[in-house]
Amino acid sequence: MSSSKVFSILGKNLKANTKADLEPYLSELAAMDDVEEVHFGGNSLGVEACQAIAEILKSKKSLKVVDLADVFTGRLISEIPQALSAMCDALQSHESLVELDLSDNAFGGRCADAMVPFLTNNLHFSVFKLNNNGLGVWGGTVVSDALLENARKCKEAGKESSLRVVVCGRNRLENGSAPHWAKAFAAHGKLVEVRMPQNGIRMEGIAAIAEGLAQCPTLEVLDLQDNTATKTGTRSIVKVLPKWKDLRVLNLSDCLLGNAGGIALGTALSYGSNPKLETLKLQYGEFDKRTVDLLATAVAQHMKELAVLELNGNKFDPEDDCVGELRRALELHGNEDALDDLDDMEEPESEEEESEATAEAESEEEGEPDDGVDKGVAGDAIPPVSTKDEDELADLLAGVHVAPQ
Repeated sequence: MSSSKVFSILGKNLKANTKADLEPYLSELAAMDDVEEVHFGGNSLGVEACQAIAEILKSKKSLKVVDLADVFTGRLISEIPQALSAMCDALQSHESLVELDLSDNAFGGRCADAMVPFLTNNLHFSVFKLNNNGLGVWGGTVVSDALLENARKCKEAGKESSLRVVVCGRNRLENGSAPHWAKAFAAHGKLVEVRMPQNGIRMEGIAAIAEGLAQCPTLEVLDLQDNTATKTGTRSIVKVLPKWKDLRVLNLSDCLLGNAGGIALGTALSYGSNPKLETLKLQYGEFDKRTVDLLATAVAQHMKELAVLELNGNKFDPEDDCVGELRRALELHGNEDALDDLDDMEEPESEEEESEATAEAESEEEGEPDDGVDKGVAGDAIPPVSTKDEDELADLLAGVHVAPQ
C-alpha cells in the first residue's frame, strides 16, 4: 500500500487459489474503509480467491480505480468466467467508480458474457480498458452491445453517459464487430479517447467506426494503429475530422493509407480541420511526397501545437525538399524536434510508377458516389493563402535557420 486510500499487490507474482492464499493482504484491504484504488495485476487469481476479493470490494463504496489487468496467467479457460463474473458483479452498484482495467487477460470470446451485467448496469464508470484479451469478433460484439445497452439505460434514466475513454486494442475485433462498436460510440456521444490498435479492422470497419465517432464532437484521442484503412477508410475519417475540433492525438500508423488516403488527410489538415493536434502518427502509410507537401502547409498555417510527427517508413526521400519545408514549418512554432527519424523509408516511386498509380486511382474514382472528400490524386491544390498570411509566412520563413541533420 502506498497510502491509506490505495491498495496494491501489483506484481507480487502470487498464485492464489483460495482466500487463505491471499492473506494477510485481504485483511489489510478489508480494514481500509475509504480505499479508492485497488491494484491486483501481475498475480494469478483462482475462482475462490476472486470470490473473496469480490466480497470485500462490494462494501468499498469509495472505489474509483479497479485494476484487474493480468490476473489470470496460467489459469484454465474454464476457471476464468466464474472468477471474472464474481469481481465484475461486485462493482455493479458502485457509483464512485471511474476506471475498470481488465487488460492483458486471455479471456477469449467465451468470457465476454461475464462482463455484461457490469457493463449494462453500472451507469457511472468513465474509463474502460480491455486491451489484449483475444476477444475476437464474437466477444467484441458482446462487449460493444453491452455498452450500447448501457447508453440506452442512461437515456432512459435521464442521465448523461459517463463513458469517456474506451481502450480495446489487440483483440482481433475485425470488421464483424465494428458496426456494433460504432453504434455504442454514437450512443454514448461524449467520448474523449478511443484506442483500438491492432484489431484486423479493414476499411469498411474503419468507415463504420468513423461514422459512429462522428457523434462524439468531444473526441481528443483516436488511435487506430495497425488496422487497414486504405483510401476508403482514411477518407471516412477525413470526412468527420472537422467535427473533432479538440482532437489532440491521431494515430494512423501502419494503416496503409496509400497516396490517395494520405493526400486526402493532408488536404483536410491543410485547410485547418484540427488545429489543436499535438501528436500525429502516420508511419508506414505507403504515401509519397505529395502528402508531405500538404502536411508542411498544414503545420505552417494551422498546427502550432504539433510536437510529435511520425512519418518513418513511407515512400519519399528523406533528403527531398518536401522534408526540408516540413522541418522549417515545424521550427516556425518551436517544434523543430517533432519529426521522427526517417531511417526506414521505402523507395520513392519512379515517374512511370507514379503515373500508373495516379491513373489507377482516377479509374477507381469513376462511378463512386461523391462523399465530399478530396479525391487524393495528382494535381490536388494546396489551400489558398491570403496575401496577409502569405506575407507573414514569408517573413517567418526568411528568419528560420535549419540546423544540419
